[in-house]
Amino acid sequence: MAKARSGRSHYVCSACGGVSPKWLGQCPHCRDWNTLEEAANEVSSGGGRFASLAPSLGVVDIVDVQPEAIARIPTGSEEFDRVLGGGMVEGSVVLIGGDPGIGKSTLLLQALAHVAAGHPVLYVTGEESAAQVALRASRLGLQDARVPLLAETELEKIIPEIISRRPRVAVIDSIQTMYSGALQSAPGSVAQVRDCAAHLTRVSKQTGVAIVMIGHVTKEGTLAGPRVLEHIVDTVLYFEGDTFSSHRLVRAFKNRFGAVNELGVFAMTDRGLRGVSNPSALFLSRRDREVAGSCVLVTQEGTRPLLVEVQALVDNAHVPNPRRLSVGLEQNRLAMLLAVLNRHAGIACYDQDVFINAVGGVRIAEPAADLAVMLAIVSSIRDRPLPRGLAAFGEIGLAGEIRPAPRGQERLREMAKLGFSRALIPRANAPKRPIEGLEAIAVEHLDEALASAWSD
Repeated sequence: MAKARSGRSHYVCSACGGVSPKWLGQCPHCRDWNTLEEAANEVSSGGGRFASLAPSLGVVDIVDVQPEAIARIPTGSEEFDRVLGGGMVEGSVVLIGGDPGIGKSTLLLQALAHVAAGHPVLYVTGEESAAQVALRASRLGLQDARVPLLAETELEKIIPEIISRRPRVAVIDSIQTMYSGALQSAPGSVAQVRDCAAHLTRVSKQTGVAIVMIGHVTKEGTLAGPRVLEHIVDTVLYFEGDTFSSHRLVRAFKNRFGAVNELGVFAMTDRGLRGVSNPSALFLSRRDREVAGSCVLVTQEGTRPLLVEVQALVDNAHVPNPRRLSVGLEQNRLAMLLAVLNRHAGIACYDQDVFINAVGGVRIAEPAADLAVMLAIVSSIRDRPLPRGLAAFGEIGLAGEIRPAPRGQERLREMAKLGFSRALIPRANAPKRPIEGLEAIAVEHLDEALASAWSD
């Protein structure tokens, strides 16, 4: 065990940024284990050159503050603007993370090239040289874009450039490569990441420059560095999807200027990332005939209804403990649904392996997926496909009741738009007026839903 050297070092939690005078196995602030890292005592820069970048306006009554309309800067990508809440906001700070090679730098370079056509911009690269960024721009067909590049990692050289140039949008690629000369720790350490992000945020709020910071992710898929990094920025975006797949998903986990959990869908092409106008087509299989164990779910991602195919495979277990595997859906909820299916529908799976998959790699967290998952499981058990043109949504309670889902009318309109003719939905979501081309089958209980699904 490392020992504290009094007066020379302290220990910082890599998860929450909490400080402890000595090493402990468990962080006393966030209770995570083995996250305390030794750091040298730093001289605070709070009273230095950056202290006056965010002047105080004094105490004012909220009734005296006049709300202002938020001006948006379009990025040239409808999907990216959707995730941001309508475009970049002046003076906002955006943090975007994702696996290496998934397309973070590509997307932001494309966005800057579009913004540069009408506004000054700045691309600060700390991971690549200016020549490497220019080579990527050439591959993307952006060689004629007027995007100023700054290959620098020292914060004291980057901030004066931002203040003097006053770009509308500045990209920092990446925040883990930046360092401040006022600190002794290495770039990427908790102290450096926290201090550099705080200074850049002050600059953004004072000058009105929209700053986008690219962040590394850990092997668990979360942003590397202290959690305080996510708290000080205005928007946190994550890239999702498999690097071996042709499509990418960008999801908003925090947004002070738009909807949370908004989803943007992109396709990776030889000319970079392109927005997908009909994302439901990515997650729906095209078959000549229907197969057992498949049901179409209408899920809600932010403000967008999305149709996703849910597949189930139920097979005889050949081990004492049957497997319960869920990809793209919550695994603990699967165990609960199987118990409800046994208790309220008389269909037992205690000797069966159950596998659930959301097609296309999309992750579904909302409980409104319960009904579609249950129909897919029963379809696989009976080896009987669901009728063509059927889609479903609804939460299932422990008593077997079908609970309503939010934004039910928007989901139904999306079904009709994509040509589905039957909708199995909770009774509370039944439309007040008929939807042309769509038969809404409203149910209240699980056994009623199973009987209605295969009725003519």
